[in-house]
Amino acid sequence: MKFTLSWLKDHLETEASLDDILYALTDLGLEVEGVENPAGKLSEFTIGKVLKAEKHPDADKLKVCQVLTDEGETQIICGAPNAREGITVVIAKPGVYVPGIDTTIGVGKIRGIESFGMMCSEREMELSDEHDGIIELPSGEVGDKFTDWLAANQPSKVDPVIEIAITPNRPDALGVRGIARDLAARGVGSLRPVAQAQIEGSFPSPITVTIDEDTRENGCFVFAGRLIKGVTNGPSPEWLQDRLRAIGLRPISKLVDVTNFFTFDRNRPLHVFDAAKVNGNLRVHRAEEGQTLVGLDEKDYTFSAGQVVISDDTAVESIGGIMGGLETGCTEETTDVFLEAAVWDHIQIAYTGRALKINSDARYRNERGIDPAYNRQALDDATAMILELCGGEASEAVVAGDAPDVSRSYKLDAARVVSLVGMEISESEQRQTLTALGFKLDGNMAGVPSWRPDVQGEADLVEEVARVASLTKLEGKPLARTQPGVPKVILSPMQKRETTARRTAAALGYNECVTYSFIDQQAAALFGGGDDATMVANPISSEMSHMRPNLLPGLLRAAARNQARGFADMALFELGAAFHGGEPTEQHQQLAGILVGRTGPKDVHGTSRPVDLFDAKADAEALMAAMGAPAKVQILRGGEGWWHPGRHGRMCLGPKKVMGVFGEVHPKVLQALDVKGPVVAFTLYPEEIPMPRNTKAARSALHLRDLQAVERDFAFVVDAGVEALTLTNAAAGADKALIEDVRVFDEFIGGSLGEGKKSIAVTVRLQPTDKTLTDDEIEAVSAKIVQKVVKATGGELRG
Repeated sequence: MKFTLSWLKDHLETEASLDDILYALTDLGLEVEGVENPAGKLSEFTIGKVLKAEKHPDADKLKVCQVLTDEGETQIICGAPNAREGITVVIAKPGVYVPGIDTTIGVGKIRGIESFGMMCSEREMELSDEHDGIIELPSGEVGDKFTDWLAANQPSKVDPVIEIAITPNRPDALGVRGIARDLAARGVGSLRPVAQAQIEGSFPSPITVTIDEDTRENGCFVFAGRLIKGVTNGPSPEWLQDRLRAIGLRPISKLVDVTNFFTFDRNRPLHVFDAAKVNGNLRVHRAEEGQTLVGLDEKDYTFSAGQVVISDDTAVESIGGIMGGLETGCTEETTDVFLEAAVWDHIQIAYTGRALKINSDARYRNERGIDPAYNRQALDDATAMILELCGGEASEAVVAGDAPDVSRSYKLDAARVVSLVGMEISESEQRQTLTALGFKLDGNMAGVPSWRPDVQGEADLVEEVARVASLTKLEGKPLARTQPGVPKVILSPMQKRETTARRTAAALGYNECVTYSFIDQQAAALFGGGDDATMVANPISSEMSHMRPNLLPGLLRAAARNQARGFADMALFELGAAFHGGEPTEQHQQLAGILVGRTGPKDVHGTSRPVDLFDAKADAEALMAAMGAPAKVQILRGGEGWWHPGRHGRMCLGPKKVMGVFGEVHPKVLQALDVKGPVVAFTLYPEEIPMPRNTKAARSALHLRDLQAVERDFAFVVDAGVEALTLTNAAAGADKALIEDVRVFDEFIGGSLGEGKKSIAVTVRLQPTDKTLTDDEIEAVSAKIVQKVVKATGGELRG
């Protein structure tokens, strides 16, 4: 929404500066997007007077002028045909930037004679396209600023243009008067009264209007119009042309410019038909499939059934509330005009405008909402302006339909306003604010003005009071404690666990990702999803058609994007919800991470290596420990199909209690997602980790062993298919009270072992608790270990 400062002051009596007005607009919620201040770029130009002008000795079209400026007499070379002695001119001294030619003036020689400045034309100063000669001022004192002369004699040339952003819920601010009303309520000035014309009409209108029954409810509520005969169309007065040009509109003619003026001045779109080109009467109805119209933009439009149009007795003449037709458009030859003012259903306007791909000022306002109560008065006000500019005689008004009743009232609770806003605003100030905004107060009930469709409840009254009072005055205050002493814990145990997991993952060198909860069906199917239960009813794209069954697809997609941009080594993680159904309860938390590439950059020491599943296992175990998982868990096979069948493990507390999975991602999955592998990953389930039984803040007592531990090494020959985990679990079960740890430290395949055999060497750590172990006790435990391992694996102790 654009408007000029002088236009605003037609409705707002104020002495406030431009900066104060701009600040107030943004603070009121009408955010200022830009300001074009012509005076800013012309501030350094001054007024001078030509004392003498002589022909240049070496150029026929140049003159050597002696010019009086505020710095005394100076010499300027000028090629303008009207440069002569005695005229008052506009001077750009050396160092001044001239916007029209994008040049900073300097001292130079022209055909051997020095020139100390420039005498400017209007085009060089971007005041107009006039460039036949330099500016000749009819008045002005030498040394005065040119901007001061413009402000006093041609104020439109230096009138600042303000552009503000309008949110969809504030259609009233699409008119300059609505903006002025907000500023007056803030106290920036006072709202000027506006004249309301009363046009009775001297004869019946020969053109009548009707609205079809199927169009009254949700098409056109009311349609008013009148004939004005004997008008003289032509160029608009200069003030009106300047105003329209300033906001980016091209002046066309008096009749059209009046409708454009009301569109921006009062947020009141209007339309004028050339009455001589209207055949019969006007009818508002729904179009039939295939009907056509050439619009004022000279484009052909074909209508679908149900779109609202205006027709005469022979053809469609206008697109209701959006654009008129070229056939009945006004020209300079127009002498009789039919003026129309209507209230349209905003949903119907949006539907038709989008279907026809028309973006007009009328559509923009009608689909957001105009003041229905102003419709009849708008017809009279526009008629009065047309009669003033074009002359003529107005008929009686013809009206079809009724303006919708939008009257409503809501309770103003002064105490509730203070409670919600957080500022002490007196009841009298609240009532004064609402009254200034146009609300009608009856006791504690506030009647909403017809131009404010956004006010739909008591909360909106609070918002109006708050924004006018200015939320910048809010002072931060700590919340009062609900009870004395140390406050209770706010975060739940699961929330604390998630926070700890994030920090631990970051400490391990992972970068956190936040990916969409929606993925494409193909990716979802790779991870056990993609069915109808998790399908999104109205996806924004085909790549977001299903809820994610796992966090890994998003991380792998992120890895693919990074690889495409030359980043080969990555450590990414995400903590969020995954979905195994379409109901609100059918989701679960996951913590997933991936490692891609190498452990670090290559170096001379050879410490960099490709990541493997043991890196993922170590990180998964660190995260599990941080989240409070038991130290001893089972590592089992049997993971889902997106894991490499021989290079993964499930971290369990028993066969059915799975707390996480780690391993290498299946190559087929990587190929489908365009990821260059291998990739190792983990998926942990924080909700499956048992909560600690002891919820007290104090830690349990530290138990230190004062007896020396004993370590014994064993090597077993087993079948090649036997898992090392089976062997270590069997060894650890030989004496759970005494055996503290079992670790694999070597694996050997081939040699004298024979085909299908391998040797696994383990270290068993024995930690006594009450006395030092004797050799006999150590031998007894060793025998149990050998017995357990042989029984579990079918192997034998290596000799």
